[in-house]
Amino acid sequence: MSADRAFQSRPRTRPEVSRPQRGRWGARPAPGRRAVAARGFRVRVAAVPGGGAGAAGLGDTMALRWWWRSGSWCRRAPPLGSVPSPGPRVPPAHSAAMCHITQRSSTFSFPKICSIFWRFHHTSSSHWCSCSKTISDEKYQDPFQLGRKDLKNLYEDIKKELLVSAAELKEMCDYYFDGKGKAFRPMIVVLMARACNIHHNNSKEVQASQRSVAIIAEMIHTASLVHDDVIDDANSRRGKRTLNQIWGERKAVLAGDFILSAASVALARIGNTTIISVLTQVIEDLVRGEFLQLGSKENENERFAHYLEKTFKKTASLIANSCKAVSILGCPDPKVHEIAYQYGKNVGIAFQLIDDVLDFTSCADHLGKPTAADLKLGLATGPVLFACRQFPEMNAMIMRRFSKPGDVERAWKYVLQSDGVQQTTYLAQRYCHAATREIRKLRPSPEREALVHLTEMVLMRDK
Repeated sequence: MSADRAFQSRPRTRPEVSRPQRGRWGARPAPGRRAVAARGFRVRVAAVPGGGAGAAGLGDTMALRWWWRSGSWCRRAPPLGSVPSPGPRVPPAHSAAMCHITQRSSTFSFPKICSIFWRFHHTSSSHWCSCSKTISDEKYQDPFQLGRKDLKNLYEDIKKELLVSAAELKEMCDYYFDGKGKAFRPMIVVLMARACNIHHNNSKEVQASQRSVAIIAEMIHTASLVHDDVIDDANSRRGKRTLNQIWGERKAVLAGDFILSAASVALARIGNTTIISVLTQVIEDLVRGEFLQLGSKENENERFAHYLEKTFKKTASLIANSCKAVSILGCPDPKVHEIAYQYGKNVGIAFQLIDDVLDFTSCADHLGKPTAADLKLGLATGPVLFACRQFPEMNAMIMRRFSKPGDVERAWKYVLQSDGVQQTTYLAQRYCHAATREIRKLRPSPEREALVHLTEMVLMRDK
């Protein structure tokens, strides 16, 4: 459904509010915030003087148009093929990004924009008039609540797959499968399985083989973390010490290998050669992505393409191919398989882009791993690559992988003075919009709506 048609289907009654609070199309204040319920609502973001030292300026005026679409706010964005170019360099003293709402005197800081619309969309219906019934909590589907039933005893089942007699190896394998993880990937997999099953034959149950894919996805992901920590010599993960810090690098590598082998056995047990082919592609992509991360490109355009390819192989491939696998098990239609794959691919890339943003914006205690870790490893992520367009002197630092004394600190400063963080967030939003467009091609279901809202959660996460 187009944005205009979706808007026209809404009740046109305006909220009853006092005149000073009302904008052109009508508005109602949320607790502590103001949100505008408007068709074609425009938020204008511009660099203004007086910013704090820690703020990052946009450097130019960027218009974001928000539309009401199928029961939720979305922003109309340009095609994924064109990355917006940043504006001119902003002096540090003018680096605060403020948003000016059209026909409003209120101003908000840029990081709060998404929060405003998130709260507006999910504010309890008791705070809104009857005309906003379509955005009440009845419409919202919590992905974690819907997936909880199918993920019950997930980590216990993984530990059964890792059954081993050696006490030390068992302890190492159980270290990350302690039940405290977010289970983000298994949750996407079971929701996709339900959505595809409902689309095909209105079946609301997850097949045993589809749940096995969710288990395998979490095992492959955890094994990749163990190996990444060895390669990066990381000392913390998920808020605790890494395996390589406790047991040493050699034993950590072997533990990661063992988890991968157990995942392969579970995969073979499914007994479907197509599924085996799809999921083993993930392991190949993980290796190729790690090699891509070890290299860099001299040309600026090639460098960004290199970064996105690495992001897909290291992060998004697992989500994309796991979603595709459960769609194959639940529905014979190749079009559905492609929908599932594209949704997982776009969400996975957006997830990693936000992860790269958090490396600059989140504290280490909250994130569960050290901040600026990528810079210290010599990696140029999205915020750095966007900042490089405003500060060309960063090119030399990128090529030498921030190896000279002071490179990391200077690069960090340049990123915060540029619009790198905002541009990377904007790019993640566009990938999430692409994921939403794909998943809405399936038949309506609570699981489909949960997958839609999951894209918002990816953008809103702070760890």
